[in-house]
Amino acid sequence: MSDKGRRSAVRLTARGAVALVLIGTLAGYVLAALLDMPILVGLAFIGSCLVGVTLVNPRELLSLVVTPPMIFFVATLIVELGRALGNASLAQALALGLFTSLSAGAPWLFAGSALVLAVAWKRGLPANVRELREELRAGADVPRPRASKEKAFAPEPEGYFEPKVYGTPRVTDE
Repeated sequence: MSDKGRRSAVRLTARGAVALVLIGTLAGYVLAALLDMPILVGLAFIGSCLVGVTLVNPRELLSLVVTPPMIFFVATLIVELGRALGNASLAQALALGLFTSLSAGAPWLFAGSALVLAVAWKRGLPANVRELREELRAGADVPRPRASKEKAFAPEPEGYFEPKVYGTPRVTDE
């Protein structure tokens, strides 16, 4: 059987692929801390992006293509929040940690996003974009209600549930 004839039996939804990339990136942060090799974060992010875009259902490529920056930010936020918890100034430590980590990870983030876009393009992203455009156009052609010369039916008059008091209450003789 040729390589083109073989296809992976495993298919992920867009949510599953996003979860895979998030877990892979977090695992990269853990390995980088254990082995004192910061490059592992970027390699884990790029590797999990590649696996995610390869295994996602082709009809869900558009959802996955836009998420790598958000995933990288959320993973970095989780890690830096954990690091900042023991410091005297949580906000300052978190801000500095986020700035440092996101600055160091920017090339990896760009590479991972570009890789996801390139692989998704090859797997059929343009067809997904065309389909979305057609759906949006079809939604714009929904018939509007016809304008009538007659007054529209109002199911409840204004103030139906609110009692209105006019003048003074009536006194009844009993």
